[in-house]
Amino acid sequence: MAMTLTGIDGGRVDLAAEALAAFKGSFRGAVLAPGDAGYEEARQVWNAMIDRRPGLIARCTGTMDVVQAVRFARQHGLLHSVRGGGHNIAGLAVCEGGLMIDMSLLRGVWVDPLKRTARAQAGCTLGHLDRETQLHGLAAVLGFVSETGIAGLTVGGGFGYLTRQHGWTCDTVLSMEVVTAQGQVVRASDDENAELFWALRGGGGNFGIVTSFEYRLFPVGPEILGGAIAWRGQDALQVLDAFRELSAVAPRELTLVAALRIAPPAPWLPKEIHGQPMAAIFACYSGKPEEGEALLAPLRRRGNPVADIVTRRPYVQMQSLLDATQPKGRRYYWKSHYLGELGRDAADLAAEHASRIASPHSAILLFQIGGALNELPSGHSPAGNRDAQYVLNIAGAWEKPEDDAKHIQWARDTFEAMKPCSTGGTYINFLTQEEGADRIEAAYGRPALDKLAGIKRQWDPDGFFRHTKGVTG
Repeated sequence: MAMTLTGIDGGRVDLAAEALAAFKGSFRGAVLAPGDAGYEEARQVWNAMIDRRPGLIARCTGTMDVVQAVRFARQHGLLHSVRGGGHNIAGLAVCEGGLMIDMSLLRGVWVDPLKRTARAQAGCTLGHLDRETQLHGLAAVLGFVSETGIAGLTVGGGFGYLTRQHGWTCDTVLSMEVVTAQGQVVRASDDENAELFWALRGGGGNFGIVTSFEYRLFPVGPEILGGAIAWRGQDALQVLDAFRELSAVAPRELTLVAALRIAPPAPWLPKEIHGQPMAAIFACYSGKPEEGEALLAPLRRRGNPVADIVTRRPYVQMQSLLDATQPKGRRYYWKSHYLGELGRDAADLAAEHASRIASPHSAILLFQIGGALNELPSGHSPAGNRDAQYVLNIAGAWEKPEDDAKHIQWARDTFEAMKPCSTGGTYINFLTQEEGADRIEAAYGRPALDKLAGIKRQWDPDGFFRHTKGVTG
């Protein structure tokens, strides 16, 4: 049956039944259209604010399927998007009316414990990769929520509990397999297609579809010291003081995350503070646990904590500790800044705007990242921002569409109030749907953005990959 899809320029493309049949015949995975079994589930991503309906969903089973999907989209001039984990705040995985190239079934992981490397396919989540690497007491530098896809995380930069020791996630990638805009498969590394490799380490999905990543691994765990300490919200300023003081002297094996929010009904929190403002510090110490216990002891005695679940635990458990705060199907809206320091003004503003949180799921988060990433030159990768010490994430989250306006406004107001505390930079993976060219430049900086534009002209002169936070040639 013939069908109409959205073209790459936003117009209509009338696709003949024969053309669709030929594509399905060349494609090993399922090709889903609206009304087909599995279509609704496949189009839904983590952020319920994203409610787009692709004309077709191509569920890839291997690199050849990705090649066939790219060639099909190119041949017929189709708008397309690429789905890995589907965890991007702006919903870049889903296009309206075009072709979604769904790689979420590509979950193979191969670990070489002697070389301390892992090759992982682009449909893997952080949890998939951590599970296999921890079998050997090794870990890649990944993010904080185990359901996040490795692909979007990595090509956007990536940071997590190991960033202080080893840099951005993209700083630890050794090579990538890439399907180009022409439907060719190439390898990108420091010694092969080096400019493409540079662009893909933070430049997003603008240059090709990465089908697998080779990561450098580091000895971690399997047991680490980690968990969270919570205080009442009225102590937020004192908690942020403690966070700043320990951050300033902490060895790189220790990473801290501060969270200001309304206490959820979590079993580790006493019932009397459920629904009340709280301040928490999450800590992960990846060195010897006994050294971490001594380092964290003063923090655990600071003020009057209402809960403390810092303990020796498997690293994979630490990697999923924040999962419950980010379930699929809520409505999410984020704003973010990089901070060069956590001064008194920033702490005061964070505490003030945390007191205005209206949703039980929203939070102000401060991620400590300073360390190894600051030691590389600014042009080492597009991820850049090597003057940053913290990531500030103003994380709005709620349940009902009718509440969109007030929660979005809270995030925007907090963002504007804290702008004077920012380095001027931002994290590309935290940009929401409406944030455009000025924020993309803030994420990369003008020199890197100009270099990315040149590489875009070389590898994608027609602007085939455009359902992204765009880099134009």
